[in-house]
Amino acid sequence: MQLAELIFMVIVVLAGAYVRGYSGFGSALLWISGLSLILPPVQVIPTVFMLDVAASVHLLPKVWKQAHWRSLRWLLLGTLIATPPGLYLLATLPATPMRIAIYTVILATTALLWRGFKLTRIPAPGPTFLTGLLSGLLNGATGIAGPPAILLYFSSPTSVAVARASVIAFLSGTHVLGITFASGYGLITASLLMRTLLLLPVVFVGIALGNRRFIRTEPETFRRFVLLFLAVLSVAGLVRTLLYS
Repeated sequence: MQLAELIFMVIVVLAGAYVRGYSGFGSALLWISGLSLILPPVQVIPTVFMLDVAASVHLLPKVWKQAHWRSLRWLLLGTLIATPPGLYLLATLPATPMRIAIYTVILATTALLWRGFKLTRIPAPGPTFLTGLLSGLLNGATGIAGPPAILLYFSSPTSVAVARASVIAFLSGTHVLGITFASGYGLITASLLMRTLLLLPVVFVGIALGNRRFIRTEPETFRRFVLLFLAVLSVAGLVRTLLYS
């Protein structure tokens, strides 16, 4: 790898880690989009899974007690069940229309939340489990499981700290699942693992800077940032789908 590519990789990883430390999500899409410019996808996806788990492990001790574990159990169960069918749909159905539909729904839901829509409480186990199923399908079809869970927690009456902590815990589980699948397919090689280990200090620096920024941010300002960033990710997903379909 040339020096310019190495510098670019460090910048991408640092930016994704900063966003992850601040908002609790968003690093995976940034890393996938950026690293795909210099690495083949077969190396990018497992690398992102491992970097994101490292980021989650770094954050989890700080948010463990804040996470809404009662709902997370049902959310993760649904995701676990629906990820393999999502992979099957990706392999058998036209991917482009499916991804366009998913990102359009996410964008429309984000617009509703921006206009003031809120849940009166965390949904019961049934709706939460269904949200997990949607996350699993999205995980299998696109590699990005977070948006349904993000919308669930940030539309609920819980504090932004609880919502952020719950999203961090959820993403930890989904990316451990991703590593399991990647290992099963033999995608995690010795060279890929070594590159990931060398990038870990960059991740930890970015996480620390982003987390410090979160602590100093007002709750309503943070909520607006989350919704705006989710909208940007949805639009980026639509554009990426259209360009690379």
